[in-house]
Amino acid sequence: MKVKKRKFKSIKTKLLVTFTVTITIIILFFILVNSIILEPFYIYSKTREIKKVYNNINTYYNGDSVINLEEELKKSSIKNNFDILLKTNQDLVVISLDKDAFNTMEEMISISQKNINLNDILVQENNLIIQKTSDTRKSENYILLTGRLDNGYILYIRIAISSIQESVKISNQLLIFIGVIAMFIAGSFSIVIAKKFTKPILELNDIAQKLAGLDFEQKYSESNKDEDEINTLGRSINKMSDKLRICINELKETNIELERDIEEKSKIDEMRKQFISDVSHELKTPIALIQGYSEGLIENVNSDEESKNYYAGVILDESKKMDTMVKKLLDLLRIEYSNQELIKEEFDIIPVIEDLVRKYDVVMKQRKIDYKFSGKESVLVYAERTSIEQVLTNYFVNAIKYIEKVDDNKFIEIFVKEETDNRVRIGIFNTGKNIEVEEMDRIWKRFYKIDKSRNREKGGSGIGLSIVRAIMNNYGSEYGVENKENGVEFYFYIDKEFSR
Repeated sequence: MKVKKRKFKSIKTKLLVTFTVTITIIILFFILVNSIILEPFYIYSKTREIKKVYNNINTYYNGDSVINLEEELKKSSIKNNFDILLKTNQDLVVISLDKDAFNTMEEMISISQKNINLNDILVQENNLIIQKTSDTRKSENYILLTGRLDNGYILYIRIAISSIQESVKISNQLLIFIGVIAMFIAGSFSIVIAKKFTKPILELNDIAQKLAGLDFEQKYSESNKDEDEINTLGRSINKMSDKLRICINELKETNIELERDIEEKSKIDEMRKQFISDVSHELKTPIALIQGYSEGLIENVNSDEESKNYYAGVILDESKKMDTMVKKLLDLLRIEYSNQELIKEEFDIIPVIEDLVRKYDVVMKQRKIDYKFSGKESVLVYAERTSIEQVLTNYFVNAIKYIEKVDDNKFIEIFVKEETDNRVRIGIFNTGKNIEVEEMDRIWKRFYKIDKSRNREKGGSGIGLSIVRAIMNNYGSEYGVENKENGVEFYFYIDKEFSR
């Protein structure tokens, strides 16, 4: 079952939703205030106002005021939109500011005095009652003050409250209209503001993702030089990126050095184990011979001088073989496990081959071996001279050791051929038996000898070809052996003169 990846809302969407919800809550709050509080507050305010008018009129008739009563009442009536009716105790009208409303007011007062509802009374004092009432014919609601003055006059003040109810309705409609416009404006602003803020945040997120992938190239570019939180965070990420890059590079270098040290230690340990294994394997036979013949000499098994000399000769011969084998084994281990770089140079390979042939000229004459060289008078190669001399020597000595007569002849031939791919092919052929196919890979292993009896008369240690393999692997060059019609050819490739 696949789990759906959770989609997170963008800051732009969150801002838009936040602004919309906030404005909606504010508008609903004001509508609620208008609907619940405005009308009671209006009634409370008007109640105080008409009560103040009552006190002013009462003060006037008590002779404590110098104001023009009718003029002041007219101003107050216009300002507060109320009707005034003042009667004597004989029902004579002293003041009625609105003649048109006189009759309706008389009727409303008559009805209100007959049907007083305690729930409609707003204020009730000794000489004063303020109550809510209504005009059924006009379907209008009023606040009505009925009060007796100190001089015995009856004062009526009426204020319509239906207008405030209409005002609440209109005000709520206006708030809704304003809310819609405010939401539109807020949405536009939220998009602009979100874009301004999300652009650097998205850039920082992209940088952070690349940092997670160890890519330290991208840097945060400040849109302005303000010391705000985003720019501060961007600069901090840039510093962190630089420090991480430096630390990781240092860690990589340290890791490379550590790997080299571990590899070197592993090679040394492997070389030590291999050396002990090889030496213990190959020295068993010569040590046994030396021990046997030494015991024979000590015990004087053969007392004649000739036998003693033979015993001593065997001991000396085996000692020399052990010395040669150990030296070759050390050379092989040095080549295989050493990290030394090959010091290459340009030199002529022909004189090297000629010196090698001269060195073994006496041996070839003693063994009646014919020799032939096929190649140019001068061929420049680019390699380490010492290692190439070692390869040639091992091949040449191997050819002398394993040469056999073919048609009553022993024959060795050296080939030097320049190839078209900037390489030189050098081969050494000797007459004798072909090497079986399954043996061609094994002969390069250390201590391996083709003759299953490990015949010691040929004096081979089985290390020479292993040294050739190790050297040519260091060069990364091709080497091998091929069966020919009358014998075997060992070959290797080497680079020609260095290309400038």
